[in-house]
Amino acid sequence: MVTKRELRKQIFQRRDRLSGEEIREYSRQIARRLYGLPEYRESRVIMFFLSFRSEVDTRSMVEESLARGKEVLVPKALPDSRELIASRLLDCREDLAPGAYGIPEPKESALRAVDPLQIDLLIVPGVAFSEDGRRLGYGGGYYDRFFGRLRPEVPLLALAFELQIVPEVPVQPWDRPVDLIVTEKRVIRVGRR
Repeated sequence: MVTKRELRKQIFQRRDRLSGEEIREYSRQIARRLYGLPEYRESRVIMFFLSFRSEVDTRSMVEESLARGKEVLVPKALPDSRELIASRLLDCREDLAPGAYGIPEPKESALRAVDPLQIDLLIVPGVAFSEDGRRLGYGGGYYDRFFGRLRPEVPLLALAFELQIVPEVPVQPWDRPVDLIVTEKRVIRVGRR
């Protein structure tokens, strides 16, 4: 089996070959699928990851969710403890600035911490996913630590390009699989729920 490091490298290379137009178009298709899901429609408080580089573009989804009256939370990374703070977002332009690792996150002046127990749906990033919900993250463990702070029934939903779906993902016994993966081509429902 391929190592985590090798798999990350392969997927980054594939993802980085996408043009800006392909990323925008695939992200629009993913957004349409997301808005149609009952897990999204029935959620009041949704935490999104904020995209950077060649990830699925979540910015328009965040703005659309705010426009639909959802309470939108975004992560603030604490590199010293490798933890995430869930912060309420009110305005993408005013509240965000590049943070740790260059990823957009709430400015100190716009940090509005929310208890993770309030979250109804967590939209997670990842490098690669298998159809059985296994997730390869970026290696910092931020989200793995955060999952344990959610209510057990909260769905973990991954947004990914189809090229990020692989036959196998190397995982540890404690890694929590995601419940849904939304790509530009399909919604993958993992059997856990």
